Amino acid sequence: MSVAEHSIAGAQARGHGFLASSVGRKIIMAGTGVILFAFVTVHMIGNTQAYMGAESFNGYAKFLHTMLHGGGIWIFRAVMLVVTLVHVWAALSLTLSNEAARPVGYRLLRPSASTFASRMMRWSGIVVGIFIVYHLMHLTTGAAHPAFDPADPYANFVSGFKVPAVAGFYIFAQFCLGLHMWHGVWSFTQTLGLAHPRYDTLRRAFAAGLTLLVVGVNISYPLAVLAGVIH
Repeated sequence: MSVAEHSIAGAQARGHGFLASSVGRKIIMAGTGVILFAFVTVHMIGNTQAYMGAESFNGYAKFLHTMLHGGGIWIFRAVMLVVTLVHVWAALSLTLSNEAARPVGYRLLRPSASTFASRMMRWSGIVVGIFIVYHLMHLTTGAAHPAFDPADPYANFVSGFKVPAVAGFYIFAQFCLGLHMWHGVWSFTQTLGLAHPRYDTLRRAFAAGLTLLVVGVNISYPLAVLAGVIH
């Protein structure tokens, strides 16, 4: 019996189900993480319309808000909210379980096997969570955007990133997102059973390549506005 099967069987034997096992919650976290990763990637691709000018970017924004007669965007938002909450629940639940299993911390932590990204997973997740709330208030609702114009998403995009502090926070948040994504992809491939010396180099390259692509393009937006490339 594998470690995963043993964990799930142990939870079931104690009268609990799939979600009570650590492996079950890791699978849930990995699955929701994949959905969130896909969303971030599609969102990044969609925002490349900013390089094509106001007409193209605003047309893309209008398409999103008129899908299914305006209902599509709300269905999508509801699904993403549920996925995000489940992902956070799984991560928090696993963290609390790990702390309960080791109530007394190590006297001296020597992280010989863990990576910087894995050790920062909790903090990078918190920063990304704060960023999501701010991003929605900044470019979706306009509550944190002093010059917000609901009819001109492109102008909001440009004027928002013209503020150095805002652009700096976006860039910092993207680095945190990168750490979270890199370790998330690495862990997900491990959950799939691909943790093997034969595949580890490929896994590392796959995780790094996807992360660098998404984070690199996202960082390019505020930098392009500040440099006047997008204006």
